[in-house]
Amino acid sequence: MKELDKTDQGILKLLEQDCTLTHKEIAFRLHKSVNAIHTRIRSLENTGYIKRYRAEVDHKKVGKGLICYVQVQLKQHSKESLAAYRSEVVKVAEVMECYHLTGSFDFLLRVACRDIDEYDHILNEILSALPDVGNMQSLFVMSEVKHETGYMF
Repeated sequence: MKELDKTDQGILKLLEQDCTLTHKEIAFRLHKSVNAIHTRIRSLENTGYIKRYRAEVDHKKVGKGLICYVQVQLKQHSKESLAAYRSEVVKVAEVMECYHLTGSFDFLLRVACRDIDEYDHILNEILSALPDVGNMQSLFVMSEVKHETGYMF
């Protein structure tokens, strides 16, 4: 991994705040040349520091007002069982994030859906049918207190 200097950190911070900034705008804010910024951004992309660019969409405005976290415990913990679950859960469109965990539960899912009726369908017809699912516990988001997608430099 390459060592990030102040300029690289500044670029990442600015792009995390607004990925639509042009190289010229970034160069101006960091007091660097446009060519230097272009080269640095290309390097950050090529080395995997910048994985992709995207817009953050308001889930309520697109009809996905109910956010739920689902803790999933599998019946078996074999390599095959874990792989089978992983390969299927990523296909569920309503699952926005999936993390393999240590502790009492094996996976934590963030699910976005329209309402409780849609969630009931997702839970009973889709998530419970995934390979080796043993136990699930649902946690509904009442309000969002803090939501950050960027890492502080």
